[in-house]
Amino acid sequence: MGRVFDAIRKSSTTENGSEAKREESTKTERRSEGSGVAGSPSAKEVEEQLFAGSTIMAISKEAARSSASSAHTADVPGGSALPAGIASRDAGATLDAAGATRAGGFVSYDISPARVEPHLVAVSQPRSAYCEQFRALRTRILQAGEKMQMRALVVTSAGIAEGKTLTALNLGWLLAQTEGVRCLVIDSDLRRPCATDYFGIDANVGLSEVLGGQVNLEDAIVRLDPAGLHLLPGGKPRDDVAELLSGPTYTRILNEARRMFDYVIIDAPPLGIFTDANVLMSRADGALLVVRAGKTRYSVIDKLLDQIPRERLLGVVLNRAAEQPEANSYYYQYRYSKREGEISSGNGNGKGNRLAEAQREDEEVAVLN
Repeated sequence: MGRVFDAIRKSSTTENGSEAKREESTKTERRSEGSGVAGSPSAKEVEEQLFAGSTIMAISKEAARSSASSAHTADVPGGSALPAGIASRDAGATLDAAGATRAGGFVSYDISPARVEPHLVAVSQPRSAYCEQFRALRTRILQAGEKMQMRALVVTSAGIAEGKTLTALNLGWLLAQTEGVRCLVIDSDLRRPCATDYFGIDANVGLSEVLGGQVNLEDAIVRLDPAGLHLLPGGKPRDDVAELLSGPTYTRILNEARRMFDYVIIDAPPLGIFTDANVLMSRADGALLVVRAGKTRYSVIDKLLDQIPRERLLGVVLNRAAEQPEANSYYYQYRYSKREGEISSGNGNGKGNRLAEAQREDEEVAVLN
């Protein structure tokens, strides 16, 4: 019995010891949990506080409905370009944004036929027989451009007041009206630049300022509507023209113009007076010589033709010719003149005979020989 009693007591002691150890372990764990500094947050609380205090995550509902004000949303309440002020934070999500201005855009002028020089028949009298003569010249230029790759053309004359500038502007205007053709006229007669005067516009800068490094080429070119002709005005008159036109800067300008436009028409100084035209012809693809009937002498023409390389001479333009346009041209003119007269009479403005009166004036006639 004593042995049995001892075994039972030993077993009870072992169980009590295990329970005591378990209780001690539990107490130790409780002491560990409660041993922190009073008021210190737990790890979960710290994480919640970090997210709550973040400026990235703390976006209010009102802020999520409004985008930043910009040039195209400034007038919209709440700064949003979307209906009801709902805006997306994604880039480019605004609607009805204003179109961006085209890089390298040109200043545009609306050309009025009533303000241009009357001999600019491509603008003032586009249906006249005289304008048809310039259309025939345009056809020759387009053919030369396709067959012989002549894209940069010099228009010069024997002397002053022979119509080279008017020929260049009429030709350029009609080329610009051709579908798919971009044309630039460069007023390179820097001693007497006058292209802007013929169109009745006021351009402050031009080729003279580009050569002087004051402005860029794109900033000096203007667009003339509705034809879409581009013009590089002469700018301020100057005397050192030969030095500037023969330098590398003009070569760079011409090369850049070739890349930007399909045809480049260069209004050069008179070949019979200055050497500038020779310099320009050496850098262009072709040349047109303008002479005036009853004024330019044959001996002068022969002398000038010797100066122009035969492979670059496109032809001779005869201005102020005494002969009238062909009969079919007059029929064309009569038909459209009658139609315009009927329209004018119907409007009651009394301008039905305007074309007929203008036709009786001394107009310039271009004939390509």
